[in-house]
Amino acid sequence: MENRQINFFKSKDLNTVLKPFKKGTVVKIDSFEIRENQNELKIGLFGWYAICPSKELKKDKLFYFSLYDEPLVLYRDENKNVRCIKNICPHRGASFFEGTLSDGVITCPYHGAKFSSGGSCQNLDRITCRHIVDNNYDNYAKRIHLSQYKAIEKNGYIFVHFSKKSDTDLNNISEDAPISNYELYENGFTHKDYVYEEVLVDFKCDWSRIIENHLDILHLFWVHGDTIPDKDVNKNVLVSFNQKINVTPQYIESIYYYKNEPTKEFIRIKYIPPGRILIYKGDPSAARYLQVLDHIPLGNNNARVIVRHYRKFLKNKLFNNLILFKENQRKIFYKIFDEDYMILKTQTYNHNMGFISKDEIKLLGEDRIINYFWKWYKKSEDKDEPWKNNIKSQNLDVYDKVILKYPPEIKKLEIANNIEIIRKTFVRFAAPLIFFMLII
Repeated sequence: MENRQINFFKSKDLNTVLKPFKKGTVVKIDSFEIRENQNELKIGLFGWYAICPSKELKKDKLFYFSLYDEPLVLYRDENKNVRCIKNICPHRGASFFEGTLSDGVITCPYHGAKFSSGGSCQNLDRITCRHIVDNNYDNYAKRIHLSQYKAIEKNGYIFVHFSKKSDTDLNNISEDAPISNYELYENGFTHKDYVYEEVLVDFKCDWSRIIENHLDILHLFWVHGDTIPDKDVNKNVLVSFNQKINVTPQYIESIYYYKNEPTKEFIRIKYIPPGRILIYKGDPSAARYLQVLDHIPLGNNNARVIVRHYRKFLKNKLFNNLILFKENQRKIFYKIFDEDYMILKTQTYNHNMGFISKDEIKLLGEDRIINYFWKWYKKSEDKDEPWKNNIKSQNLDVYDKVILKYPPEIKKLEIANNIEIIRKTFVRFAAPLIFFMLII
């Protein structure tokens, strides 16, 4: 028997409301409280992006990635400062891929051009390529520079400030969005009180659709009801919510309260442009867990997500190792991403083909945070034009093997995690049992 009661904010789409649900969970949003401060988010897609965990920057190794299809490289210079440069050698425009990094000095594999930091550590302008036969080489070497973006290391992440234009001097790069918006302590959390698990997944689908998916808390009941280990998130549970939305220039926040217990909070989601989402419950200072999702637009239909699940419980390392808690948590994360992935791919296809339009998509009141996001995203895309240099009509996949280290189609990290579970289970349980049987 179906039971559905949805009252949504100022909706005129009665036909959508009357469409029947599938049998199972009925998720209801009965009322809204909207608080708007200065009406909308600050417009703009340029700003700080969490590109990778700090541990990904290995000693004397170049880390290749892209933002909005622009090829970039991360590494540490001779002073251990994090650097983000265009993956383009200014001598002949070749990639640094298969080049070397030694004590912070990059060597291009094409002609052996070497680059290191200038004395002020603001420029990457000292080139050494003495074997080139050119009487004008010294003057040439003084004028050549590597283009770069600001990069910083915080809380175990490497952040890059992506802007309209790179520069050869960090002093010339102005930040249009403060990184403090991303800081956990600025959002009320003390990350030192937590331990965390982390997974990285790349998706071959539209970046904005992944953010939309993570802002949509109600799909959890239908898509992930059998995966998430929470008795309150289940396909056969009838759940009804009230929703409060806060809109400021720095973030959008949606808080869900149980309808039958108006003071009891189910979950809250906070979107901090351009790419971070926080998911937690209750006041940040008292929250037992915090999920941080960072979304990186690698390129057209290529996106990376870094997920950290911070928690204040089960912090004992010995106990966690015994029950393989970290490995099993990662297994759940990978399964959740796999469950979302087919939906995201089909949405991306429909989006790219122009099948998704205002006439065909009807947002309900419960989708209000998604509606805010799309309005912000459209204005930001029109203002910044981050895809301006992107040739969408061509299938340029030159960087796929380098950039897409974790595509779900290959499942390398997921398979490695499953193997690790089997190995540790055998070592800790089966091996001692076999040894005991042999000695008796």
